[in-house]
Amino acid sequence: MANKTPPKPLGKNGFKYREQYGVIVICTDEKQQENIFNDLKKQGHKCKVVTV
Repeated sequence: MANKTPPKPLGKNGFKYREQYGVIVICTDEKQQENIFNDLKKQGHKCKVVTV
């Protein structure tokens, strides 16, 4: 039987940190944002829309 390392404990607030990587594309307007989002989704990328 292989040695298994114990799972890391949750933080004080119950959140388990998971490292993620991303790229931000600055768009000129909402239409460009929509087009880029759709193009990236078609390429198989996992995307999120963010407006700031």
